[in-house]
Amino acid sequence: MTSELLERPAQRTGEAVFTGIGVAAPNGLGTQAWWRATVAGESGIRPVSRFDASGYPATLAGEVPGFDPQEHIPSRLLPQTDHMTRLALTAAKEALEDSGADPAEMPPYSAGAVTAASAGGFEFGQRELQALWSKGGSHVSAYQSYAWFYAVNTGQISIRHGLRGPSGVLVTEQAGGIDAVAQARRQLRKGSKLIVTGGVDGAVCPWGWTAQLAGGRMSGSADPERAFLPFDSAAGGYVAGEGGAILVLEDADAARERGARIYGKLSGYAATFDPAPGRGGEPGLRRAAELALSEAGLSATDVDVVFADASGVPQLDRQEEAALTALFGPRGVPVTAPKTMTGRLSAGGASLDLAAALLSIRDAVIPPTVNVTDPVAADTLDLVTEARRTPVATALVLARGTGGFNAAAVVTAAH
Repeated sequence: MTSELLERPAQRTGEAVFTGIGVAAPNGLGTQAWWRATVAGESGIRPVSRFDASGYPATLAGEVPGFDPQEHIPSRLLPQTDHMTRLALTAAKEALEDSGADPAEMPPYSAGAVTAASAGGFEFGQRELQALWSKGGSHVSAYQSYAWFYAVNTGQISIRHGLRGPSGVLVTEQAGGIDAVAQARRQLRKGSKLIVTGGVDGAVCPWGWTAQLAGGRMSGSADPERAFLPFDSAAGGYVAGEGGAILVLEDADAARERGARIYGKLSGYAATFDPAPGRGGEPGLRRAAELALSEAGLSATDVDVVFADASGVPQLDRQEEAALTALFGPRGVPVTAPKTMTGRLSAGGASLDLAAALLSIRDAVIPPTVNVTDPVAADTLDLVTEARRTPVATALVLARGTGGFNAAAVVTAAH
């Protein structure tokens, strides 16, 4: 009886832990450069350089600095990849190297990839459509068939790193960076050992710019320090950006068995939808946060920091303020929005906030919300406007995607 018990494999906990981080952000290429700049409050929002935006109502963007694709991407991939896919491949390589995991040494089909997207390879698509209209079909690249596609980052990451296990893509705009990680956790619970996940996004090109301007929420300010001001009396919309974070999510037991360094645990997640336009009712953000905390077995008093969605649109900021006040009470928890240094990165934004939450836990610091000088919610939100040194064991990350998507994730320290 005793020998039989000893021979049985240990029962796995089903926990999902983060073991690798890779970042391509407007205020830093690579995790170390980005995190140093983020804690220091250094912004990457500048005038658009990827195209001539002088004739558009919005002229600022968060663009990843110093990125030379030839230094990071195999030459054979350059003709077939969009700019945002090149950024994603760069971040994925860093994340896997950071994790110390080698998919080639793992059992077949035990490692996969799940990423988030919002627009796909818009810049690549625009270029090929311009060729079609101006020169004819014979001048359109065959790679157009997939380089624009929502799932292209998942596919290219999987191929480059031999990830033959489960794969997928989530298309929920800004909420996608959390939703993809949750889908990765589902795959771990089904038996996978490691999933490369998160999101890197961006459409800083005329086609993408026109689509975002049509939403009516972009800031028209030409001052980088006054353009994106969530929860501020001068808030007038958001600044768009490119980039995000790719994360390695592993089964906790498998990670510990190989002696991996663990940043933290995905302890809770939930997704909700807002009521349909004209239907009335409370937006779904508060409910998503409550459900995520409930799954984690935690209460509002356990949360050390909230990484806010922070849209920069006054009406949406007020909705988020109401949700946080209802959940935590007036000034009940520190709230931060480091995305004021990057702009909103669509499907890459929430995964970058998850990376910030993990490093906040590691380094006992809450990064700042820069440039907000006149917070309209000063009586209700404890908005962190300068880096705050304090222990962090539990972080709540919130995200909302255009169309009514809400997502919440609870990240906790690994024990």
